[in-house]
Amino acid sequence: MGGIGPAMAWTPGDMARASLRALRRLLLPLAVLLAAAAGATASVDIRVSNVRNDKGHVLAAVCTKSQFLSAHCAYVGSAPARSGEVTVRISGIVPGTYAVQVFHDENDNKEIDRNFVGIPTEGMGFSNDARFHFGPPSFGDAAVSIGPGGGVIAVRMRYF
Repeated sequence: MGGIGPAMAWTPGDMARASLRALRRLLLPLAVLLAAAAGATASVDIRVSNVRNDKGHVLAAVCTKSQFLSAHCAYVGSAPARSGEVTVRISGIVPGTYAVQVFHDENDNKEIDRNFVGIPTEGMGFSNDARFHFGPPSFGDAAVSIGPGGGVIAVRMRYF
């Protein structure tokens, strides 16, 4: 006597309910993890030192590798310039590896002004105090890790 007896037979409805239960067991933990990840953002205070005057604003950007050195970074902020030190707070940052770039927009035109040979006439700076050496620093030189707790990133403004 082989086969499945009447007590062991599954109807299509039984199979659908069992599949639904299995799917719920898989999707519920995944949904919880995704919701937690979506809510895990950080705030970072970018402390910019060596600001030479109180003209304009200090603009800061927290950039992914593909956005680094562009005008379009994922997270941006600004604060009125003050001679000495300025803090720019940027919130809502998803934890990860980024580079911070700042510039002192003394005339508030939202552009890095340059002289006739292309050298910036307004101050600039990068995380890790990454410096210009015949061109801008690499992402790797300026890369910082931002965790869920956020933190403070120091950047020294440099004028050429």
